[in-house]
Amino acid sequence: MQVIKIRQLIIDALEDVKAIDVTSIDVTGLTDFTDYMVFASGTSNRHVKALAGNVVADAKERGLKPIGVEGMEQGEWILIDLADVVVHVMLPATREFYDIERLWSLRPTEKKSTVLKH
Repeated sequence: MQVIKIRQLIIDALEDVKAIDVTSIDVTGLTDFTDYMVFASGTSNRHVKALAGNVVADAKERGLKPIGVEGMEQGEWILIDLADVVVHVMLPATREFYDIERLWSLRPTEKKSTVLKH
């Protein structure tokens, strides 16, 4: 399945269970382990778990087996690794505190090397 279709499958699965503030970031060129990151929030631990569960169920239904799912027990921040797309489902406070979307949105700039002489 094409990575764009996988990303859309994830977004649809999140929106089906009323995810809040669903966003995705193209991280190709920034990392080798994935092409996209998708972020979403839930209103409670139970909602976060339901969102993640729906993503996993829809992915499996389409023949995509997650490489890993972390955080399902607590439901504060659940990470789903689908290889080409990594999904982060979080409580709003957790998402705001870690602000990993901003970190992955930063693009390296070309800088001149600085040589420190002793």
